Amino acid sequence: MFVVEIIQGNNKFYIGDEVQPEAEITFQPSGQDTIAIDHTYTDPSLRGQGIAKALVLKVTDYAKENNLKIIPLCSYARIVMERDDALKQLIK
Repeated sequence: MFVVEIIQGNNKFYIGDEVQPEAEITFQPSGQDTIAIDHTYTDPSLRGQGIAKALVLKVTDYAKENNLKIIPLCSYARIVMERDDALKQLIK
């Protein structure tokens, strides 16, 4: 596994170019203390390297730092969060 820089954008974290990212996870505010993860994407050339999971973890860290709960609308994010007891606590 190699190190990639995950960049924070407007309601998203991404790798590469902001307009055409190689990987990204997007979320939207959903009430005062909640965000909803609505999309996770990883370019096919980067799949299988743990990048999508790293993006989910970046959002969960962001949620913890800002005392937010998460609605994982994205099925991948939901699976990652439900399989980890600590992350499961963040699900609203």
